[in-house]
Amino acid sequence: MGQDVELLDVSMRFGEFYAARDINVHIQAGEFFSFLGPSGCGKTTLLRLVSGFMDPSEGKIKIGGKDMRGIGSNIRPTAMIFQNLALFPLMTVENNIGFGLEVRGMPKAKQKKKVEELIELVDLHGTGDRMVSELSGGQMQRVAIARALAVNPAVLLLDEPLSALDLRLRSHMRAELRNIQRRTGVTFIYITHDQTEALTMSDRVGVMSIGKLEQVATPEVIYNNPETIFVASFVGESNIIQGDIISIDGDYALLKTTSGSFFCKNPQHMSPGETATIFIRPETVFLAKEPNADNVLTCSTKNLSFEGSYAVVTLTTEQGQLLTMRLNNDGTVPRIEEGENIKVRFSRENAFLLKNGDSSIA
Repeated sequence: MGQDVELLDVSMRFGEFYAARDINVHIQAGEFFSFLGPSGCGKTTLLRLVSGFMDPSEGKIKIGGKDMRGIGSNIRPTAMIFQNLALFPLMTVENNIGFGLEVRGMPKAKQKKKVEELIELVDLHGTGDRMVSELSGGQMQRVAIARALAVNPAVLLLDEPLSALDLRLRSHMRAELRNIQRRTGVTFIYITHDQTEALTMSDRVGVMSIGKLEQVATPEVIYNNPETIFVASFVGESNIIQGDIISIDGDYALLKTTSGSFFCKNPQHMSPGETATIFIRPETVFLAKEPNADNVLTCSTKNLSFEGSYAVVTLTTEQGQLLTMRLNNDGTVPRIEEGENIKVRFSRENAFLLKNGDSSIA
């Protein structure tokens, strides 16, 4: 079963450069936790710190309540799956999976039984005597997972292991990874720059930017209630409109912009006179059926892109503000032509304000 992992005021410094700074997060035992962020944000550094390849410059890392400082990677209750998988191509599937068990001196009979159980777990029936070089990409992923699980880690660390797969196989392996994690109860710590991976697989997500942990929450909260401008712009697509707050109405604010005045949620409880940014998801922008309702904009259609289950419409307001609207292909949406003038709106419930300057836009 999994153990919890705590990062307490963890920083990693290389000279004057901080790859990670003041990181605090408690990953629960048996949780699927993902660090999400762009290249260079520090997520791989955190994985290496948890694995024991490095000790932090400052702070503590605890696994199962025990301080890991000075405890090497070969002794920690962790296993790692690297981006390149690091399999032995000239060895069979069984030998790859059982390699760690052999190194630890497990008797042959126990090794064989354990390997057979893992082949069953990762759905590799009938491949035990095949060479790894003969396998498909998805099968190789399963071998890497089984080999890592063979040593009974409490924490499995995954360094973007799906990045080399094609889109369809990557989608399938996301579901497989999640199922394996649920069946084993091992704590998974996954790093990725792919927001779809993080949102679909994880119990919680930590979004990172330039060595800083911006927000830790469930995928639903990360997407629907981001706490910083970086999170709002990096996770999902957003329409971004800047302006000045002119009044407050309970949990909502009225923002004056060059494209008009709009009501929106005010989660950071900003005050009149402050400058702020509205974020509106494209799927929450609709054709306006009531032109006199709140948050209506007159736009011209600049581009239409049909993508099967939905259509993406690029709009320009009368003041030149670009907006994106995503419409479901459900048979109820009227045909829209490029260059057509239309009115669109968004609900105050689906638009939220964030302070300017609290974090850079991705």
